[in-house]
Amino acid sequence: MLRHSRIASSSFSRAILNQRRLASTKTIREVLEEVVPAKQAQLKKLKTEHSQAVLGDVKVEHVIGGMRGLKSMLWEASVLDPIEGIRFHGMTIPDCQKALPAAPGGKEIIAESMLWLLLTGRVPTEAETRQLSRELAEKGDLPAHVEKLVDSLPSSLHPMTQLGMGVAALNHDSKFAAAYEQGIKKSEYWTHTLEDCMNLIAKLPALAARIYRNVYNPGKPLPGINKELDLVGNYVNMLGFGGNHDLTEYLRLYIAIHGDHEGGNASAHTAHLVGSTLSDPYLSYAAALYALAGPLHGLANQEVLRWQLNMRKEIGDNITHDNIKEYLWKTLKSGQVVPGYGHGVLRNPDPRFIALQQFCDTRPELLADPVIQLVKKTYEVAPAVLKEHGKTKNPYPNVDAASGCVLYHYGLTQFKYYTVIFGVSRALGALTQLVWARALGLPIERPKSLSMDTIEKLIKQ
Repeated sequence: MLRHSRIASSSFSRAILNQRRLASTKTIREVLEEVVPAKQAQLKKLKTEHSQAVLGDVKVEHVIGGMRGLKSMLWEASVLDPIEGIRFHGMTIPDCQKALPAAPGGKEIIAESMLWLLLTGRVPTEAETRQLSRELAEKGDLPAHVEKLVDSLPSSLHPMTQLGMGVAALNHDSKFAAAYEQGIKKSEYWTHTLEDCMNLIAKLPALAARIYRNVYNPGKPLPGINKELDLVGNYVNMLGFGGNHDLTEYLRLYIAIHGDHEGGNASAHTAHLVGSTLSDPYLSYAAALYALAGPLHGLANQEVLRWQLNMRKEIGDNITHDNIKEYLWKTLKSGQVVPGYGHGVLRNPDPRFIALQQFCDTRPELLADPVIQLVKKTYEVAPAVLKEHGKTKNPYPNVDAASGCVLYHYGLTQFKYYTVIFGVSRALGALTQLVWARALGLPIERPKSLSMDTIEKLIKQ
C-alpha cells in the first residue's frame, strides 16, 4: 500500500512539473493577471457552494494549546503535510530542485525562481527568472533616509530590531498606502500591494547587508548592487563574501527553501493578520520580523549551533554515537529540550533538513568539518533517544538542526545575525500571501476568544 502511495505521489509530482513548465516569457505581474481571475472564481465557488462545509472540530486543546492543527487560515502558496513535509503549489523540495532555474554558473534554486512559483503557481522559464533578477536588482538600492536611520542605530542593538525598523521606515514610499489615501477600487488593491512587495523583497539584501556591516564591520565600504547578479548573489557580495561560491550557493538554497512554510507559523501569520487590516506590506512584514525574532521561532538555529558547539567542547574530537547519546541524555535530564529536534506540525524528518544535508554530502570540505560531522552523527542517534525519553511527538530533526553549522563553517559566525538571513528569506512567502489576500478580497482577521469560565460552561452544555 505504501509503495503504491509513493508511486501515485511521484506521478502526481511529474504531472505538476509538466503542467507548470508551460509558463511563457512574461513579467510576473502579467502572469498574475492571468492567474488571479481563476483563483477569484475558485474562491467565489467555495463561498457560494461550500461555505457551511465542516473542515474539523474545535477542541479545548486548540484554544489553550496555541491553536495547533486548527484549520482556520487560507494560504495559497504552500501546504505542510505532517508526513511528507512542505509542498509549494504541490511541488516537493526535490521537485523544485529539479524544475526551478538556478543562477548562471550555479546549481541551487534561487530566490527569484521560488518567488515566481509562490506567487503564480507556475515554474518560470530561464528567461523569466533572469528578467525577475534584473527587475529586483534595479529596485534594490535603499533610499537615503533608510540608510541614515540604520547608520544612526547603536551597534549593540539586536540586528533583528534594526531590520524591523528599516523595513517599517521603507513604508515612507509605499505605493499601496499612497494609492489607498487617494482612493482606489478594491479590485486594484493587489496591484499596488504587488509593487510594494517587489520593492521590499528587492531592498531586503541591501538593508540586511548594511546592518551586518554596521554591527560587525563598521566603516567597511559596501559594494554596490550588480545588475547582472541574482538577489542572493548580490546579498552575499554585499555581506563581504562575494568570492565564496559555495557559501553563495548554500544561501541560495537556504533562502529558497526557507521562503514559505504555510501560513500558521508565527511570522507568516503575523504578516497575514496585520495585512488583513490593510496595513501596507512594509508595516505588515516589519511586524512579522518581530515575531520571527522570538526564541521559539526564528532564533532557533542559533540555539542549535550554540548547543552543538557546547557538545563538541565537552566531548572533544572523539565524536562517537555513545558520546553523543550521553550528551543528549544529559541535556534532557537537565530539563532542557534538544534544540533542532521536533516540530509543531511535522512527524518525520524535515525535508529542508534533508536538502541541507545533501548539500553538505556533495562537498568534502563540509563533511570534514567536526561540527557538521556532529550534526550528522547526532541525527543517527537522537531520534532513538527522544523516542525512549517519550516526551516529544516528533523525535526527528527540523531544518534548524543543520542550517546554522554551515553558515558557521563558511565564516558567518555571528549567531545574532542568523535570524536576519531567515528574515530575508521568509519575505518570499509572507509577501506572496499579502498579494493574494488583496486579490481575493480576504476580510480582516477576527477570531473569537473565550475565557476559562466560558469554556467550562460550554463543556457542560
